[in-house]
Amino acid sequence: MALLQSDARKLTPGSDAPPFSLKNVDGEIVCLSDFKGKPIVIIFMCNHCPYVKPKMGEIASLQDEYGKKGVIVVGINSNDPANYPEDDAEHMRTIAHEKGYKYYLVDETQETARAYGATCTPDPFVFDKGHKLVYHGRINDAMNPGDAPTRHDLQLALDAMLAGKQIKDWFVPSIGCSIKWK
Repeated sequence: MALLQSDARKLTPGSDAPPFSLKNVDGEIVCLSDFKGKPIVIIFMCNHCPYVKPKMGEIASLQDEYGKKGVIVVGINSNDPANYPEDDAEHMRTIAHEKGYKYYLVDETQETARAYGATCTPDPFVFDKGHKLVYHGRINDAMNPGDAPTRHDLQLALDAMLAGKQIKDWFVPSIGCSIKWK
């Protein structure tokens, strides 16, 4: 397992969300443009990473809590399933249904991960209703799989965005498994 942290060189505050058109776990196409006028959280994630697994419940909670406030939460798996079978579409479907994820998408070509500059899982990005980047960073401060979080950075960023406040720390590096490139 290669441990990496997220990288802020590709997108900076105010950058447009790169468009995507990806299949969900049921084979339906989901596009960024489907969420026009809505704030969106895009989390590059996977099924097998020990840094993602303990955050899956928090991702589902964020989806439910902030979904009521109009925020869309999208998980994107860019890992190569040929080398990581646990990250294939069938396993993604199981996880999506178990956790109640509405949008868990497959990035088969890995072009979406490259467009966003995603490097690790989890690697969250928050875009406002105009799809301008306002936050890129960790979900919480639990830096090791067994740690209990004491600060929920993604939630704080969402609260600030929804209150119309500037996010002081727009980049707080996430740490996780490397994206498994082809």
